[in-house]
Amino acid sequence: MRPMAADAHPSFEVATIKPADPNELKGNFFIGGHRIVIENQSVNSLMVFAYAIHQQQIVDGPAWLDTRKYDIVGQADVEGVANLRQIQEMLQKLLETRFNLKFHREKRDLAIYAITVGKGGPRMAKSQDTANGLPTQSGSGSAFQQARKFTNNSMSDFALGMQAFLERPVVDKTGLAGRYNFILKWTPDESNTNAPDAAPGIFTAVQEQLGLKLEPAKGPTDVLMIDHIDERSEN
Repeated sequence: MRPMAADAHPSFEVATIKPADPNELKGNFFIGGHRIVIENQSVNSLMVFAYAIHQQQIVDGPAWLDTRKYDIVGQADVEGVANLRQIQEMLQKLLETRFNLKFHREKRDLAIYAITVGKGGPRMAKSQDTANGLPTQSGSGSAFQQARKFTNNSMSDFALGMQAFLERPVVDKTGLAGRYNFILKWTPDESNTNAPDAAPGIFTAVQEQLGLKLEPAKGPTDVLMIDHIDERSEN
């Protein structure tokens, strides 16, 4: 299917929202044409993706925001495969209309990780895909190793994806334009890095494998102050 028009601003033409099976452990996010399937995701996770933020940037949310999981199946009201920005826009509209989300933005000093370019420069292959093409991030992992494949990712896409594995917001400070393809392997628990054939910890892995650096920093960061949100049941 062809890409959705780059200047389109899609909404969900139809979307069903149901509580997820409480015994399900895995989550999923699938895009097929202009159909989107979201499985076993919290509203907290939806907000993180939709607004490109870390969960620490969500303030004053109710407790269920991170514990209640949902399955969502929806179809865009515009033909074509939506790009990342358009998917985020669709989810923002869904949160605002179906969960009655209302918030305002403020600045707070937060501890963050800044992604910068290392001394030797980046070690990532430039993507040959179009700028409108969907970035993908896939892989698997355990306490002993994470392996993630990044395809057609901008540095802001990479920063957003890494927030799932780090305890702070991640901010792109590389100044690198364009999109890249690369694989990142690391050992989440630093105490396991001495095992035979173990990958390094995440900070060393980012520097050695990508030519980038993850640096602790602190500074004014946008936060979303939740004014109102409704929990959903079957619909």
